[in-house]
Amino acid sequence: MSDLIRLYSYWRSSAAYRVRIALNLKGLRYEYLGVHLLEGGGQQHAPGYHKLNPQDMVPTLIDGERVVRQSMAIIEYLDETYHEQGHRLMPPSARERARVRAIAQTIACDIHPLNVLRVLDHLEREHFATPAQKEAWVRHWIDEGFSALESLLDENPSTGSFCEGDEPTLADCCLVPQVYNARRFGVDMTRYPTIARIEAHCLAMPEFDSARPEVQPDAPR
Repeated sequence: MSDLIRLYSYWRSSAAYRVRIALNLKGLRYEYLGVHLLEGGGQQHAPGYHKLNPQDMVPTLIDGERVVRQSMAIIEYLDETYHEQGHRLMPPSARERARVRAIAQTIACDIHPLNVLRVLDHLEREHFATPAQKEAWVRHWIDEGFSALESLLDENPSTGSFCEGDEPTLADCCLVPQVYNARRFGVDMTRYPTIARIEAHCLAMPEFDSARPEVQPDAPR
C-alpha cells in the first residue's frame, strides 16, 4: 500500500462522490485524478483508462499495487484495510451491518443506476428522449426510491443522526450524493424530511462538505 492513494474521479459522479466522502471519513490523503465524462466523447473511453477500468466508469482507486473498482467495493476495502483510522464505515454487529448495506444498496443498486449518464444517453440516442423527458425519468425513479427509503429510515428506531445510529457509515456515503442528484433534477425534498435531515447533519461535517462536487479540482469555475 502506498503513502498516497490515487482516485480517478469526476466532480459530478455520484459514485466517485461516495468514495471521496469515505476517504475523508477515514482521514486518508489521496491524489485526485480527474476523468471528464463528457469532454471529447468522454475521457473514460480513452485506451489508457479503459485498460485500468474496462467498464469505462469512475471511480477507480489505486492503493499501491492494488486497483479497486466499484464504489461500494472501494469503500468497504478502505474500511477494512485502514480499520484503525478515522471513522468505522461499517458497524460492529451483523444486524447493523445488514441494515447499512440494505440502505446503501437501495440507493446504489436500485435508484442510482437508472439515472446515470449512459442510461440518459441511451434514452436520447435510441428512444429520442428530449431533455425534459430525461429529467422527468430521473425524478420518477428518485421519487420512487426515496419514498421507500424515507419509510425505512423514519419508521426504524435504529435511525439516529445518521442512517444507522449516530455515526456516519457506508449508508450515509451513498445517501448524500443521491440527494445532491435529487436537488439537481428538481426533486421536491420536502416530501422526504428524514432524508433531508440526515443529509443536513452529514453536510455539517467537514468530511462531507469538502467532498461536495462544486469544490473538486475539475469542477467548472
